[in-house]
Amino acid sequence: MLLRLFKDTLGVTIGAILTAIGLDAFLVPAKIAAGGFSGVATILYHLFSLPVGLVMFIMNVPVFIWSLIRLGPRYTVNSIYGTVALSVFIDLLAPYIPLLTKDLLLACLYGGVLMGLGLGLVFRFNGTTGGTELLAAILRTYMGINIGQLLFIIDGLVVIWAGYVFRSAELAMYALITIFLTAWIIDLVIEGFSSDKAFIIITRRADAISQAIINELDRSATAWKARGMYSGTEQEVLISVVGRAEVTRLKDIVKAQDPRAFIILANVHEVLGEGFKDLEKTGS
Repeated sequence: MLLRLFKDTLGVTIGAILTAIGLDAFLVPAKIAAGGFSGVATILYHLFSLPVGLVMFIMNVPVFIWSLIRLGPRYTVNSIYGTVALSVFIDLLAPYIPLLTKDLLLACLYGGVLMGLGLGLVFRFNGTTGGTELLAAILRTYMGINIGQLLFIIDGLVVIWAGYVFRSAELAMYALITIFLTAWIIDLVIEGFSSDKAFIIITRRADAISQAIINELDRSATAWKARGMYSGTEQEVLISVVGRAEVTRLKDIVKAQDPRAFIILANVHEVLGEGFKDLEKTGS
């Protein structure tokens, strides 16, 4: 329990630092208000020279109180450490991070990647950074709209406001790029960077194919019975996960054993279990 708590705290801390660097080094200096409380804080920083981290923390306080009332302590407490850590690191690191680029495209790309990596780590290690995500979770209980839609609406309003304040549609468009890039990187961090492939094979020769997979690839497969709804014939479905380098070999195995087999090939973000990543050693 203590080891898991230490891992989670360390992961959230590293994530908060990466997110803070993304803001301090790229997004805030470039006036790229990429939605959320950080976007609002970026606007207020350039209007009134208010510290970004402090503004984000102050904005989160009423949201935490509202969350305690509406969602209860369990949901709220998980957000506190990540929120405080991010706010502190943003203002703590800001004086020591030099301006790395004046190019808006580079700023939005590198800022988006760092924020995505940072927030992805925070989420992967069971933390959150409060902000619009927590606000959306609260509003969902009143409005019945899913969190993704609410986040899109809130972030969109922040981007529009930033475009108006800074008198620049270009900055608003760069902010949108950052938002989509950040979301994509967050998904990669949470779901994993694995390049493994999943084969779903519908065949009448499941035994022969699975035996070839075991003998030639040193992999395994799982089978279950199925019935084709168009033909009405009974067949078996095999699922087998292999590395990228084994994809062609497995295609050849299926072709040799059953040229009429039906194959679905899918990307797999992460594979946990025997032959792949040890489930007990994962940080999530």
